[in-house]
Amino acid sequence: MITPESVRVSGVSRTEEIAADPNRVIVFDTTMRDGEQAPGFSMSAQAKVKMAQVLRDLGVDVIEAGFAAASPGDEDCIRRVAGEVEGPIFCSLSRANEKDIDATFRALAPAPKSHRRCHTFIGTSPIHRSAKLKMSTNEVLSTAVRSVEYARSLFDDVEFSAEDAFRTEPEFLADVLEAAADAGARTLNVPDTVGYATPQEVRERFAALAARIKKRHPHVIFSAHCHDDLGMAVANSLAAVEGGARQIEGAINGIGERAGNCSIEEVIMALKVREDRYGVTTGADSRHLVRASKILCEITETVIARNKSVVGINAFAHEAGIHQHGMLADSRTYEIMRPQDVGFEGSWFVLGKHSGRHAIAKRAETIGRPIEGERLAAVVAGFKSRADQIGEINDAELIAIIDRVDGVSEVVAQYA
Repeated sequence: MITPESVRVSGVSRTEEIAADPNRVIVFDTTMRDGEQAPGFSMSAQAKVKMAQVLRDLGVDVIEAGFAAASPGDEDCIRRVAGEVEGPIFCSLSRANEKDIDATFRALAPAPKSHRRCHTFIGTSPIHRSAKLKMSTNEVLSTAVRSVEYARSLFDDVEFSAEDAFRTEPEFLADVLEAAADAGARTLNVPDTVGYATPQEVRERFAALAARIKKRHPHVIFSAHCHDDLGMAVANSLAAVEGGARQIEGAINGIGERAGNCSIEEVIMALKVREDRYGVTTGADSRHLVRASKILCEITETVIARNKSVVGINAFAHEAGIHQHGMLADSRTYEIMRPQDVGFEGSWFVLGKHSGRHAIAKRAETIGRPIEGERLAAVVAGFKSRADQIGEINDAELIAIIDRVDGVSEVVAQYA
């Protein structure tokens, strides 16, 4: 146990500075903690430093770098990240006991005091209380309070999570969260740990909690941590914002336990593109989203689906002729955000059997082989036939088709 008297805890945390703007959503990234807990996503210390650097460039506010008490290696990784990367708030998860909180304190020691956060949690749902913890409601509540009080003696910035919040009795959940706020927690996380909730439930639950707890704790920050077991993690996170949450937790590419977490890249762009609806902003520089996604894939030796929202290779690719024609006229016909805003160089057309004459002519012009009139009609016919055989048509194939059409035209001209 670390003696609180030996730790001077006072001053304004970085979290308080950010939260001074009531319309600012804090982006909390757990790629290196919850994300790494998923099978196949383990990261070395060097990989975590590299990932933390790109998250810093992205403008993530909080980086949960690991679970210090999980192993000596994880504690060392967190310490290295906190010591080598500057800017974000660094955080470690801790169970509701002094041993875990001490490990978090040691791991985060290299970071400035204002940029250290202890994230402590305990299960609150009936199934967690009975099957895992073997605790009564009173025991869970008192354990939560003791852990927050102890963490608060070492940290200016403490977050408390009620694990499995959406399967917890609403009244008991509010009691635990309010008690945690009384004990000094600045951020109250309401996690949908098993991806069970629906957007309407999330919106209503956050609004009800805020209505009760903010009467006595007006500056407390409500946080959402949603899992994707039913495919609603991003939708639930956005619903939480509508209900008053001002911190969203998630991971790059949506990695995490089981079906994963809320995809940070998706929620960042949803709040940016639909600021008209949500009325909030983040501090993220979205131009680094594709880079963050690619680096994570390299580190973990994984791939994402072509049609992955925001960062997938198909996110700004177009094959259908109607779409390509519209894009040539004005990209806003079929794109709600600019590819450059997430880190792609631009949109691109995939030439295939669905492509129309406008896109084929445009591509031919781009590669220095302009075609029009009857010649274009002949190339389109040859193009469609070849596309039915092989799918996508690259530049070499298009040139070959044009050459074949031109060769036939020359022969016809000789005998005309």
